[in-house]
Amino acid sequence: MYKKWLSMKRTLCTIAMLLVCTFAFVGCGSQASNQASSSGAPDKIKIGVSIWSSTDVLGSQCKRILDAAADALGVELVYVDQGHVSEKVTASVENLVASGCQGIIICNSSDTEMASAIKTANDNGVYIAQFFRVINKDKNPDIYAQAVKSPYYIGAVHENEVENGKKLVQILLDKGSRDIGLIGWEQGDATWLGRWEGYKAGIEEWNANHPDDQAKLSDPQYAGTSSEGGAKAAEALMSADPKLDALIPAGGGGDPLQGAIAAVERAGKTGTIKIVSTDFLPDLGTRLENGSIAGESGGHYCDPLYAFMLVYNAIKGNNKDVANNFVDIEFPYLYVSSPADYGEYDKYFVKNLPYTKDELIDMSKMSIGQLQDTAAKLSIADAAARAGK
Repeated sequence: MYKKWLSMKRTLCTIAMLLVCTFAFVGCGSQASNQASSSGAPDKIKIGVSIWSSTDVLGSQCKRILDAAADALGVELVYVDQGHVSEKVTASVENLVASGCQGIIICNSSDTEMASAIKTANDNGVYIAQFFRVINKDKNPDIYAQAVKSPYYIGAVHENEVENGKKLVQILLDKGSRDIGLIGWEQGDATWLGRWEGYKAGIEEWNANHPDDQAKLSDPQYAGTSSEGGAKAAEALMSADPKLDALIPAGGGGDPLQGAIAAVERAGKTGTIKIVSTDFLPDLGTRLENGSIAGESGGHYCDPLYAFMLVYNAIKGNNKDVANNFVDIEFPYLYVSSPADYGEYDKYFVKNLPYTKDELIDMSKMSIGQLQDTAAKLSIADAAARAGK
């Protein structure tokens, strides 16, 4: 009887040990699948894209270039549309980690969301990079320091939004506008705040140099990221100021701009109220001809492509110096204010992507410095030169 009991005890102990090992293996499986093994990168790479919208004007352009890069490199992409709603932005990172992504690129709304995003990335061993956004080192030093210390936060791909704002205001001023209405999207959005700073700086500079020809900029009306919101904001500005002669729908993906244009058309003021914005519309050439748009900045849909390449290279183990670092890639805007300007852009950025499949593959092997240099020189002339090689 004793021997039988001893045998049963040994059997139960063996089963218990097997169960413990099994649970330990399963528990580690999620994080292990997200990281490169000691022998190299994972066989299949999955990268998440947290974006305000993958279907609006700008978002669909971003998706087009990202899908081309993923196809060229055999990467699986997972998109989460979060509408720049703060709780959805932070939840999107958690959802993408749960779906098995080894890396994430994100267009957040405010810097504060990145504190949560970076912690989630650190906790799960998932690389993360921003696009259209950069953490403000001066306004949010603690979050910036968190980013620098993170072994998984890589950096940001963004534009000089203050300069962008100044140049767009100058287009309006050069075309004779002096009474400008302003439409923002989300009040605390980091990119919006940068553009707004540029608009105000452009007006202040003009007024300082033209004491007898003063211009003014309204307080912003907020539109969210919808066409309906853009229309309501434009209607409110026109109603408040009958002498309004220009509008700046600052951005938000392109839909607020379309709503503002429609409102101006309904009011019978197309051409009388000049409109400039950031985010190229698909019919921009026609609108420049009929006067419904006076000028735009855009062509920046390659921002997420470079963020994608940073994350891809980190997952592959090609870039070893992402930990305790902050990679900053500043991307140039393209500006058009005439049908001729747009014709060249249409040829090299709309009818064709600015990078071929072979160029995308070459980009995936570039160092951080090479990626920074390649991004900085992108222009219509650069795309034309490469297309003609």
